[in-house]
This record gives sequence, C-alpha cells and structure tokens, in this order.
Amino acid sequence: MSESPAPQSEHRTVLLRGGEVHSPADPFATAMVVERGHVAWVGSEGAADAFTGGVDEVIDLEGALVTPAFTDAHVHTTATGLALTGLDLSGARTLAEALGLVRELSAAHPGDKVLLGHGWDASRWPEQRPPSRAELDEATEGRPLYLPRIDVHSAVVTTALLDLVPGVSGLTGYHPDAPLTAAAHHAVRSAAHGAITPAQRAAAQRAALARAASLGIGTVHECAGPDISDEGDFTSLLALAGSEPGPRVVGYWAEQVAGAKDAQRIRELGAIGAAGDLFVDGSLGSHTACLHAPYDDAPHTGAAHLDTAAVAAHVAACTEAGLQAGFHAIGDAALTAVVDGVRAAADTLGPARVRAARHRVEHAEMLTPETIAAFAEFGLIASVQPAFDAAWGGDSGMYAQRLGAERARTLNPYAALLRSGVPLAFGSDSPVTPLDPWGTVRAAAFHRTPEHRISARAAFTAHTRGGWRAVGRDDAGVLVPGAPADYALWRTGELVVQAPDDRVARWSTDPRSGTPGLPDLSPGAELPVCLRTVVFGQTVFERPYE
Repeated sequence: MSESPAPQSEHRTVLLRGGEVHSPADPFATAMVVERGHVAWVGSEGAADAFTGGVDEVIDLEGALVTPAFTDAHVHTTATGLALTGLDLSGARTLAEALGLVRELSAAHPGDKVLLGHGWDASRWPEQRPPSRAELDEATEGRPLYLPRIDVHSAVVTTALLDLVPGVSGLTGYHPDAPLTAAAHHAVRSAAHGAITPAQRAAAQRAALARAASLGIGTVHECAGPDISDEGDFTSLLALAGSEPGPRVVGYWAEQVAGAKDAQRIRELGAIGAAGDLFVDGSLGSHTACLHAPYDDAPHTGAAHLDTAAVAAHVAACTEAGLQAGFHAIGDAALTAVVDGVRAAADTLGPARVRAARHRVEHAEMLTPETIAAFAEFGLIASVQPAFDAAWGGDSGMYAQRLGAERARTLNPYAALLRSGVPLAFGSDSPVTPLDPWGTVRAAAFHRTPEHRISARAAFTAHTRGGWRAVGRDDAGVLVPGAPADYALWRTGELVVQAPDDRVARWSTDPRSGTPGLPDLSPGAELPVCLRTVVFGQTVFERPYE
C-alpha cells in the first residue's frame, strides 16, 4: 500500500493547538505537530509554545477534538456513489411509496440507457413483499431497471433489462417473478453496470470518496471482484484515488487463487489481497446465507458457493504467495466451512505461516464459540459491520424474522470476539448501510443484544487502528509520533469514557485513569460534526464556514 494516496504538494509543518488530541501517547494532549506527512509530536499546551517559531502554520483548534481518521474496512465505492447520486429506496416506508419513487426516477432521467436504484427492504414494509416485475414494468413504462435489495445479494428488475441478458432464465437464481439471486443476479448487474459511461462512473466514485472525507474517513477498503463489479471499475477507482486528493483506497479483488500466476494477476490489478467479497454464501435478508439449520421463514438452508476444500485451496495458495486471503461468510455453516478450510491449510503449511498472513473474513455474523476460537487460533481478522445490528437486530428485526429470536440474539458477538483476542476491523459495506463512522462506533457500544456490547473505546479502535492492522500496518491509525498524519477535527460536546455496562470497573471511566475521552455516543446524543479531514498531512475535506 502506498504511503501517499495521491501526488502531494510540498508538505508544511503544522502546529495544532488549543483543542483535545486523542492520543495514547498523552491522554491529556491538547496540541500536535505534523511534519512531512507524519505526526511529529503530541503534548500539552504549555509545551507547544516551543514549536511556534519553527512551523509553517499554527492552527487554533478552538476546542475541537482531533482523532485519527477513520478507516472503513468494507466499501463498494462506485455503488456507493451511484446510490448517492441516484435513487435510494432505503427510506421508503411502503411498497407503494417505493414504486412512486421509481416513477419519479424514470420521468427525471428520460435519456438513461438503464435506470439504477438501490436499498429496498421489503421486511420493513407493511406489504412484506418486493415489487413485482409487472409493477416495475408499469412504473418505468417498459424501460430497463436494476433495483438491488439493500444487502445487494438479490435484485428486482424489469422485463426490458432481462431482455438485455440472453439466456438469463437458464441461470441459477432466476425466478420468473421474484428477486433474482446468484448467477442470474450477477448477470443482470453486469448488464446494468455495463451501461454506465466512464464519466458517470468517475462522478460516482468522486461522490463516494467526497462523502467519506466529509465524515472523517481517511481510508476505505474497496471490496471488489468479478461477482461485484469488473476489473475496469476497480482499476479506474485506484487510478482516480492515486491521482486526486482524497481518502486512501486500499483495493481487494475477490477471486480464487490457485497458484503463483493467479496471485501475480491479483497484484497487477493493484489489489493487496484476494479477499473481500469472495462469496462462501449470501445474505440473511435474501435467504442466501448458508445455515446449518433451515430458516424460520423459508424451508431451506440458503446457498453455499465455496466448500471447505475450496477455502483450503485458496488460503494455501495465497499464503504460499505472500498474499492476504479472505472471504465473505455470514451464515453459521459458511463460517464453519471457512474455519475448517483455514485449519486444513494450516495443517499443510503450518499455523504460524497462516497466522502471519492475517487472512480476513467479511461480516462473520453467525459465529459460535467454536468458530470464534478458530478465528483466534489462526489470526483471522473479523471485518464486521455494527450498523447491521442497528438496522436488523433485536427481537422483532429482520434477523429475528429470518432466524427466530433465539438464533438472532447470537449474531455479531463483538464482545466474545474481543475476549478471545480476535482483531476487529469495522466498516459499513456501503451502500448496504451508509458511511457513518461515529454511528458505527455507537452501534457496537450499544448493540441490541447487551452481552455483545463493547466499550466505545474498543469500538473506536476497531474503526481506526483496526482497519490499518487488517492491511498489515501496526504503526498507523493512532496519533503518536512517527504515525502517518491521517486525522480529523471534530466539533463535539464534552468528552467521556464510556463503558459497555455496569460490570466494567468504575475506575476505568474516571478521568484520573488517564484514558483518552471520546464524544458521548449514547443513543439520542448528537454525533460529532467533521470540520476537517487530513490524509498524510494534506487536507482532503474542510467544512465550509458556517
């Protein structure tokens, strides 16, 4: 991964003072010096006086909080930008309202080859069903439309879009009047995205990265692959991020590796790993996550895309090539396949080599004590999305509808992962759930299942330092001398030290403990507002004067 995300102007030495600097080097720090793109010093206001004559600029923080910039460890950048610039149905309260928005989209874009939307979730609608093809044909007046579900593992489309994909009715996952899944979904998505012009794609990518920067996100992990987008989309994003100021983009390409030749091709694309959304299964919302026992609301156990042998082969080949491997796995059966496959690879290569590679698993929702123990044993990184629990958890949420309340309560066990020593890296899976780093930290600290809650401090670490550790960097994501100067300035209220519940020792929440404080993230409290985002010492976002 390159140190600098884009060509930089000459670095200036900057002293920031008069605020609160979140740093383990000094829990009471109020000032920081940045030099040559790195943190040079953090300390007290009085000591800052010694630097004023030797810097190019002094910034008065006026009480602002300075934190490491966030890392979003799972993003689909172009799809996020298309959702930001196109039709977003995540706020639609009924099926009728969603169809009305589709009609408005069609009327507003008469020249588009394909209409694109995102984000419907029938489990939230009183009708409890997705739009039919006939309803969408009527709403678009017969035009091609691609409308993925919020989890992006299924989609409803119009007849005109199906007509652009010869042979689609013979593909796995095709249903005459139900959401498309598996190969049929991938085929129509490819056709829809193929109609996007390079200019539209670049505009979407810039919109997504600009939104990330405006939220204090300094790095995103792009989780791409042949079943998600295409090589042109991936390489164009990396090129754009490397040529324009903005968040760093770390690329993953989710394709199976059989040997050194495959690994070299992954590297030539610009990816740092054959990981991300390499699908072992699908999603709970689309009934495609692979389970040991059937769904509560469907008479089957989902879909398995990779078995234990395929996982083992991929992990072994990547480990031999010095490449990070990874998988998308949500259901308990899928996660069993992953850990059994990793164990088989470790039996061949030795567990130390497998652990050193820091292979990762995306989502990892239906974990058991046994699979958590295996994550810890083999050094697997859990790349997880706390906003999923906020959106779909609880005894009456989508998880409970799909699995029943008892199984639903086992999902996303962050506290158990941390207790076992499993590294956590937080992300959004945007556009599945929005880019929202402080909301993500809140969702983990106030998990809908109390025993899975973690401290705000641990959640914040997972969304800053955790993302860097997930790409093999232990020296970043924290404001200490020598670390890359990736940071954000925030307008916020009084800082506190939050514990997940009363079982945590009271001394840990006392200011005298020397633990750096964080904003109050209690439900209902106003979240911090980003004032500036800096990547490698260069400002990539600054809030307009208000």
